Amino acid sequence: MQLAYTILYVDSVAASLAFYEKAFGLRTRFLHESGDYGELDTGSTTLSFSSRALMTQLGKHPSRADARAPSFEIAFTTADVPAAVAKAVAAGAELIQPPQDMPWGQTVAYVADRDGCLVELCTPVGG
Repeated sequence: MQLAYTILYVDSVAASLAFYEKAFGLRTRFLHESGDYGELDTGSTTLSFSSRALMTQLGKHPSRADARAPSFEIAFTTADVPAAVAKAVAAGAELIQPPQDMPWGQTVAYVADRDGCLVELCTPVGG
């Protein structure tokens, strides 16, 4: 098996895609004409977004993400974590934890996206 995609439930798919483009330099790969589903080009695993309204119509009851009490996180690797954090915060992300050097060799920081999802910005593991 391979992980194909992760879907974040958000208020506005278009606004979330625009935020991720500005904050993390990603590119929108697809936005459905309804505006209820979109994808970012992130490599072999897709980061997708679906509107909470669509999920409710489909009988699901999505809760809002809370970066201060997370049930998940997504992570982006970068060689320059402080610069990535500064770019994300300038785009509207909330700083949750400034960059820290971890005992296993990674530099790690956390921000919250516009919908409260916890986003880790880190150097590659072992690199």
